[in-house]
Amino acid sequence: IARIRYHSRAYINLLERNEAYRRLEESQRELAEQISQAAHYVESLLPRALKGEIRIEWCFIPSTQLGGDMFGYHWLDKEHLALYLLDVSGHGVGSSLLAVSAANLLSSQSLPSADFREPGQVIARLNDIFQMEKQNGKYFTIWYGVFHKPERTLRYCNAGHPAVLLFTGETPQTAIVRQLNSTGPMVGILPPGMDFESEAVKVDPHAHLLLYSDGVFEIDRPGQKMWTFPEFVEYVAALLPDTRNVADRLLTHVRSMHGSDILADDFSMLEARF
Repeated sequence: IARIRYHSRAYINLLERNEAYRRLEESQRELAEQISQAAHYVESLLPRALKGEIRIEWCFIPSTQLGGDMFGYHWLDKEHLALYLLDVSGHGVGSSLLAVSAANLLSSQSLPSADFREPGQVIARLNDIFQMEKQNGKYFTIWYGVFHKPERTLRYCNAGHPAVLLFTGETPQTAIVRQLNSTGPMVGILPPGMDFESEAVKVDPHAHLLLYSDGVFEIDRPGQKMWTFPEFVEYVAALLPDTRNVADRLLTHVRSMHGSDILADDFSMLEARF
C-alpha cells in the first residue's frame, strides 16, 4: 500500500509539472505573439518613401527584441521639409512606447511653444516633456533637421545622436563627406527649460544625407573587435560617388561581418537625396 501511495504521489507530481510546463510554454507563446504584433504596429507607423525633387528612402530591420528606434519626415509647408530619427535607450516594450510617443508629437506638430522650423526649439520642448525620471529612467538621442528648399540650407539639432553623414558637392565626383556631429546631450538628461543649439549647413546641388541609429555600425564581429565608427564612415564613403542603395549594401556588409542575418540592435537608416 505504501508503495502504491508513493507511486501515486510521484505520478501526480509529474502531471502537475507537465501542466506547469504547458502553461509556461503557452504564456511564452502569447508574449512572443504580443511582441510581434507590437513590432508590426511600429513598422506600420513608418512613412512611405518620398519621391520627386527630394527623395527619401529608408531601411529598417528590427532586431530580435522590440527596440526603440523611430523615424519620420513630412513637409511643414511648401518650403520646409522636416526629418528626424530617434533612438530610445534600452530595448523592450517601454523603449518602443516612448519612441512612438515622441514620434507622434513630432508628426502631429503638437509640441507647445515650438516653431517646428527651428530644430533647437523642438528638441528643447521634447526635453521638457520626456524627463528621464518620469520615463522609468529612459532617455533618447535624436537628430532633427529642417531643409529649406529655396535657400538649400539644412538646419539641425543633434541631441547625443551619432554624427549624421552629409555627402555634398557640385557634382557626385566632387562630393565630400561632412559629419553633422552632436550639438547637445540626450533628451531627458538635462532639467526642463534648458536650451538646445541649432546648426546650419549649406546643401549643394548634389547632396545625399545618411541618417541612422547606432545599430548600423556597432557590429560585433566573431573573433574580432567590434566594428568602429571610423571604419563605418570609411566604408560608406567608399561607396561614393555611386549613391544607389547605400543602406542595402551596408546591410549586406554588416551581416557578413556579424556572421548572421540577425543583428543585435535595430538597423535603421534614412537616405535623403536633395
